[in-house]
Amino acid sequence: MDRQLIMERVRAEMPERRWRHTEGVIETAIALAIRYGEDPKRAELAAIIHDVAKFWSIERQGNAIRDNGLDQEVLGYDKELWHAVVGAWVAERDFGVTDGGVLDAIRYHTSGRRGMSKLEKVVWLADYIEPGRDFPGVDAIRALSEEHLEKAVLAGLDGTIGFLIAKGKRIYPLTIEARNGLIEELHA
Repeated sequence: MDRQLIMERVRAEMPERRWRHTEGVIETAIALAIRYGEDPKRAELAAIIHDVAKFWSIERQGNAIRDNGLDQEVLGYDKELWHAVVGAWVAERDFGVTDGGVLDAIRYHTSGRRGMSKLEKVVWLADYIEPGRDFPGVDAIRALSEEHLEKAVLAGLDGTIGFLIAKGKRIYPLTIEARNGLIEELHA
């Protein structure tokens, strides 16, 4: 499907403020892809689609997961994770995306996972540090992202896990595995 048509259809699924976030993720993903030797067109496509299901009702997201054989484990964790799994399904079903790397970058943009590809790291980090994000520590991670992709993703995962602990929330196992995998990767 044509890039412009995908953008129009994704934009129609969200409020304007979330579309501005998506534009920031697109811009950041392209810049990170260029910096770290990933295909910027693949990064752009994943960034465009990453939040397509974010504003679907929780019931609709849950039904999409249950009714289409998607990862059921995610249903036992924070509902903020669900839209990523559903988004990858929408990308394939509605937009004809067949690139498994792009689909995985969408699928794991909230949780991360052990053995993340460079594209997955780029999209995960772009979502975390895009220019519209404003939380304690984001500027330091943005600066780190200019020097080292894996260290910046690790710092972001640490921030996410710390936030979840402070809120008394359960941590999705893939997020812990993503962190552990990056530590192993950095110390190999």
